[in-house]
Amino acid sequence: MSRFLRYALCLLLAVCALFYVALQPIRSHLQALAVLHEVEGRPVPWIATGVIGPVTRQDLLIPVTVGSTTQEVRARLYRPSRAASAPAMVIFHGVHHLGMDEPRLMGFASAIASCGVQVLTPELPEIKDYRVSRESLQTIGGSVAWFATRTGGPVGVAGLSFSGGLALVAAADPRYHPAFKFIFAVGSQDSMARVIQYYRTGRDLRPDGTVEQLPPHEYGPLVIEYEHLEDFVPPQDLAPVQAVLRAHLYEDSADEKRASLALDPAQKRESLELMDATSAATHARIQTVAREHAAEMAALSPQGRLANLRIPVYLLHGQADNVIPSAETLWLARELHPHDLKAVLVSPILSHVNLDGAAPTAMDSWRLLHFFARVMQAADSR
Repeated sequence: MSRFLRYALCLLLAVCALFYVALQPIRSHLQALAVLHEVEGRPVPWIATGVIGPVTRQDLLIPVTVGSTTQEVRARLYRPSRAASAPAMVIFHGVHHLGMDEPRLMGFASAIASCGVQVLTPELPEIKDYRVSRESLQTIGGSVAWFATRTGGPVGVAGLSFSGGLALVAAADPRYHPAFKFIFAVGSQDSMARVIQYYRTGRDLRPDGTVEQLPPHEYGPLVIEYEHLEDFVPPQDLAPVQAVLRAHLYEDSADEKRASLALDPAQKRESLELMDATSAATHARIQTVAREHAAEMAALSPQGRLANLRIPVYLLHGQADNVIPSAETLWLARELHPHDLKAVLVSPILSHVNLDGAAPTAMDSWRLLHFFARVMQAADSR
């Protein structure tokens, strides 16, 4: 009888262990289902309502060292109902004038937090003003380090668009590396130089030697022109032309019209040429900018820095992304050590960082759900 009881106990323990092993993947897939529905503005299916809960928001000022000075950076903390013991994650916005107040980012952060993860969304002042710069690298690294200290251990990091590439660069920096638990990069660059070349040609080389061909969105070249405007127009035209481009990028048509009325005929020709994505003259200037700022572009690129990263990485890209082409994620995947690359997906469901791509097949939807489940499992771990 005692031998039978020992066998029964062992069997019970084995069943419990199998149930525990299976439980987390099931929970992660339900969390992913909830997040994807919330991000799309759809009701969460009843089967996933049990894994979500209420979320509170708190605006903060966090100290971050940029250059030789410590600055206070705006941030927002999304806290789930079980905040005291919740794992932590930082999400960095892409190039957008609303920064941490961009509605899609807020929805994404709130959806992740509703699944039991406390989420910090710092503001990147340069990225917010359509400038991809070295200062943003320090803000990213410093924000992650601050949150890791506050929460008592490394934190997960998600970066959208150019911020994803910058997060990978920051994670490779020994100053910030210990604070990173994993990285989730969405629609991000491997090589800034290659992305700028794509803006000129509409072609981006894949690692296998084939070429991705896709007409670039005007937004991409405009960001480069706006950041390096002194390389495109004479000094006396810099301020008035910059005002027009800023209003155009900020999608403020009334302000753009007012700024345009202040231009003289030469400045008006310059601004129209800069906003013409097909202009041969502008393409030539972009090529000159890439050449003259090659060292700066290299400093903002993960290329050549990821072989010894030793942090789990999850890469997601839209198949028809015409801001940062999906070939860049294939290059990132090739750069990473196989042990670090946990999941990579180029999906037709996404465009750039939006879930507004082609109508998905059932397999496309499953692949995206399973990918997000793996990210949620990483985020929910301690």
